[in-house]
This record gives sequence, C-alpha cells and structure tokens, in this order.
Amino acid sequence: MVAFKKDNITGELLGTGRRKSSVARVRIKPGTGKIVVNGKDFLAYFVNEAEQQAVLQTLNHVGQRDLVDVTVNVSGGGTIGQAGAVRMGLARALCGMSEEHFAPLRADGFLTRDSRMKERKKYGLRGARRGVQFSKR
Repeated sequence: MVAFKKDNITGELLGTGRRKSSVARVRIKPGTGKIVVNGKDFLAYFVNEAEQQAVLQTLNHVGQRDLVDVTVNVSGGGTIGQAGAVRMGLARALCGMSEEHFAPLRADGFLTRDSRMKERKKYGLRGARRGVQFSKR
C-alpha cells in the first residue's frame, strides 16, 4: 500500500508525479470536477487531445471525474512529459482518498514511474552516443 499525504491545513490529498524531467504536484478535494493546471483550465494548458486524455484517464478509471476538484502545479520538460507526471500524481492522490482505488490503479500501471529520461552527453562525442564522423582524407 502506498503511504498517502494529506495537507493538515486544508485537508486536500496530495500526490507527486514524475515523468522524464517533469514534476507535478497534485492536490485533490471533493468538488465538481474542475481541473486547474498552473492557474489555467487544463483544456487550455494541455491543447493536445492525447495529453488531455492522459490526465482524464486516471479520474475516469476510478469513476471520480465529476466528484473531485484538482489543482496541479507542474514544471519541467515538455507538455507530454507533464501530462504523464500529472497522471501519476493524480493516481497517487486518489489512492489516499480510498484504499479501493489502489488495486485497479496499480494493475493498469497508473502508479508505475516511467523512468525513461534523456541520456546525458558524454565527452568525446557529439551527443549521448553519436561520435564524430571519420574522415579518411
């Protein structure tokens, strides 16, 4: 079972999600289904439909789409990585709401960290793996 965090002052459930170099801090509380990302409506922040589906997929999976309000602070990386980070943070926060949410979220990979990151550049190479082009003459 994942240990969950709760804000002692506001009573909001907290979850942190990470993907690539993005970090999302998610707060959920009972409400009407409003989702705010970095002060904007999430449809305005994530304009690509695939990114919007990644965010909504977690809430729809446990049937909480219209029952909670979500506030997200996300930074780093691009929008695809940020959407993946929000997805994981939401799943972690929802596990704190009810223990019944843990099993289906774990089984379908919502709580698994996607650890793929950009490989660092190495010395003597032009990138992470690409070497300099050989010149015979």
